[in-house]
Amino acid sequence: MTKDPSSSIVRLNIGGKKFSTTVDTLTNREPQSMLAAMFSGRHTLCQDSDSGQIFVDRDGKHFRHVLNWLRDGVVPTLSDAEYSELMREAEYYQLLGLIDGINSALNKKKEADDLDTELTRTDIIKCIQSERVRFRGLNLSGLDLSKLDLSFVDFSFACLKNVFFSRANLQCAKFKVYIQLIPYFKMWMLRVPYFIMLLCGRRCEFTGANLRGAVLAGANLQSANLQDACLIDCSFCGADLRTAHLQTADFTNANLEGANLEGANLKGAKLINANLKGANLQRAYLRQVNFQNTHLEGARLDGANLHGVIR
Repeated sequence: MTKDPSSSIVRLNIGGKKFSTTVDTLTNREPQSMLAAMFSGRHTLCQDSDSGQIFVDRDGKHFRHVLNWLRDGVVPTLSDAEYSELMREAEYYQLLGLIDGINSALNKKKEADDLDTELTRTDIIKCIQSERVRFRGLNLSGLDLSKLDLSFVDFSFACLKNVFFSRANLQCAKFKVYIQLIPYFKMWMLRVPYFIMLLCGRRCEFTGANLRGAVLAGANLQSANLQDACLIDCSFCGADLRTAHLQTADFTNANLEGANLEGANLKGAKLINANLKGANLQRAYLRQVNFQNTHLEGARLDGANLHGVIR
């Protein structure tokens, strides 16, 4: 950063990115900040003799937001990850006003996200105390439904993106989806896993959940975590379980006909009497899987790890 005494122009080199501003901008809005202290006149600033700049060893990616805050007092609209990065810069430069502004923006964003979800965990607990529970078509994305008794609950057509079902009892729960959600597509163009994304989406968390008898036919559970889950008598016909975490899950008597399990981790899973006809198990990790009486007609096992398989 260089300073021209006559014009108060300051030239900045922040991690290789070049900026120009004034001493007034750097000192007026946040007088207690590190930047204000640097340009208060109390400190000697060492500048590059050739470029006339002073180098600050920080990432310059968000410094324009820092300058805009100092100029106008405006907090930019950013993603959560970018707010986190900007917060680190604000803390480094000791910009207390900007720190408060970022926290306020994050809180407003969280409130807006909460409004998008139609029910809270407390609402769910109240609902499941009734005899017959339906959450058909509701937006439940992001909710923590862990350890709840959700047996026989109807989740048909609901949005369950990133819902946390760990250790929940989902015995005989329904997870159906309606094909005509996308009526302007010709029927022959539809493939179940694509529109079922609206139902479950990726990254669902079912660790240790009891899904006995649940219907997840065609569901998009790509990369979902179903480790240790009870999946006895479940229907996963045509489901997308690519790269899913299925270690030690119990698929006894489950119907996985036509399911896509490519790259899934099924180490130690029980597939006793399961139906895997036409399933895609390419590159799946099947070490120590119990395949006793499993129906594998037409299943693809190319590149699968079958070490220690029980037949």
